[in-house]
Amino acid sequence: MDTVLALPVELTHRQASGVLEPLLQGLRAGPALHWVIDAGALRVFDSSALAVLLECRREALACHKTLAIKDLPPALAGMAALYGVESLLPAQAAGA
Repeated sequence: MDTVLALPVELTHRQASGVLEPLLQGLRAGPALHWVIDAGALRVFDSSALAVLLECRREALACHKTLAIKDLPPALAGMAALYGVESLLPAQAAGA
């Protein structure tokens, strides 16, 4: 069973550290090996949202856990592709 962490509606430079810390704490403390970050609520974001997701990925790998991203907004997926990091943010499999 996956453990799901949700992103807020807004994730810009202003909110990044406040959003990142609880996500990292959850990844570190949670016993689950499979994690999903639900980005479906994201409406307002900048490149800081990518930085948060990439840091969560690094932490998951360091903790020997898997991480997938659910419902990444198309504009954020496009930004990830533009920066060449889309392969580092695996999408959750459909129906999972």
